[in-house]
Amino acid sequence: MAQAATMMTGTTVTRRVVGSAWPPNFSKVVAEAQQKNIERVGMPQWSDADQTLAKALQKEIGMRADGLNTKVDALRPPSPAGEQGGSDDIADISWVVPTVYLRFPANIPQTPGHSWVDGVAMATPIAHKGSTAGAKAQALTALDFLLLPDMVKQAWDYFNNVQTKDIKYSPLIGPDDQPAVELNKEKMGKYLPELRKYYYDPSKYKTYMEQLGIQYPTVKK
Repeated sequence: MAQAATMMTGTTVTRRVVGSAWPPNFSKVVAEAQQKNIERVGMPQWSDADQTLAKALQKEIGMRADGLNTKVDALRPPSPAGEQGGSDDIADISWVVPTVYLRFPANIPQTPGHSWVDGVAMATPIAHKGSTAGAKAQALTALDFLLLPDMVKQAWDYFNNVQTKDIKYSPLIGPDDQPAVELNKEKMGKYLPELRKYYYDPSKYKTYMEQLGIQYPTVKK
């Protein structure tokens, strides 16, 4: 629009795109294959300590103290009115190749995202067990598509004839647009040295909690 205005007024304009995102467009074929492997792997075996921490944290923030999930959720059809997704650029990728999200149980349910509460589980066995389960499901799904060419064909057929039948992808970022890496340069320069103090040293400690001197699980009396 700005360029069109300059063409009419004999002026010039410069512009810089610093970010963009398409809505996600995920593959039903890949999702169904992945779901089978998620069910095959199953949920992690949570310890009493894992459940104690989860329920205590949920209670602390006024949520239902249900603890950690023990059953795999069923695959649900998309519901644009009620679904929320992560804010990253994988959505653009999903318009170029068959793509899915993988959500794995590495955090405590009901915690608000991007908060201190959401980061509590990250140094605990909860995150390790959940991430391991997710990695297994992801690896099994990758093997399916590597070893079964017909699944790849089905995924591309769905992608070409259903997902992108009516809407074609056009990137909003052009070939000359560069990432705005300087935007956080000052913050990174300030906080990166402080973060280094808390890097995990596996040569001295068995776990990160041991390094921090935290007894697991630590909850209120």
